[in-house]
Amino acid sequence: MHTDVQSFAVAHLLRRPAACRVGGFVVGFDPATTSPYVNYATAVPGAEPTDADVADLIAAFRTRGLLPRLEFAPDAAPAVEPALRRAGFTTEAVHEYLVCTPATLTVPGAAPEPEARVRVEAPVTDEDYLAIDTALSEAFGGEWAPSPEGAARLRRTEEGGGAVRFVRAEDGSCAGGALCSAPAEGTAELAGVGTLPGHRGRGIAAAVTATLAETLFTRGARTVWLEYSGAGSRRVYERVGFRPGGTRVYLRHEG
Repeated sequence: MHTDVQSFAVAHLLRRPAACRVGGFVVGFDPATTSPYVNYATAVPGAEPTDADVADLIAAFRTRGLLPRLEFAPDAAPAVEPALRRAGFTTEAVHEYLVCTPATLTVPGAAPEPEARVRVEAPVTDEDYLAIDTALSEAFGGEWAPSPEGAARLRRTEEGGGAVRFVRAEDGSCAGGALCSAPAEGTAELAGVGTLPGHRGRGIAAAVTATLAETLFTRGARTVWLEYSGAGSRRVYERVGFRPGGTRVYLRHEG
């Protein structure tokens, strides 16, 4: 499965507005933001980069004033991590990922009381997209500032064959949501699952996650995968049908 996930990562980054290839790497540059979580590289499965390739990769980031950063599944390209570490890349994080298939997906049942049911929606208006970007920013501790550009990226995800789903709060804003990329190489990445603190414990994350996976299966994905941040979130994802798939490593170059 790790090769499918890594092949997906390559195809996904090639969709970025200013994507480029450097040696055995693909870099997904987006001129609309300097965020290292948007502008990053990944390795082509089976790549065996030279030290010169890695130097060129670093230069591609530095000439744009960006932090050199990669996300990849090391099992799909065993020669990549040693080459990066020789050049001074260090570990930002190591994440396990989970995989869901149509056979394992479990959509949460409807609550018996209508007022207790979690209603998952697709965004329609610009206000919806901005509300989702704002809520997810808060849910993730302000890792990025909500903005019209962030809302526009969510809209591009929805309009480009992926999906964005959310649960509306009582005041009409967003209580929680997530997004899933368009399928590539038979799989799709589900990401950004977040719920505002005041709305947690109500099944929002599970409902949004299951709805997104189901949506992507209807669009041709054979699998949907995601990374999780802790034991609590892992339990949520496992309840709706996600199972262990492998490991991805995040590396960055601070020099």
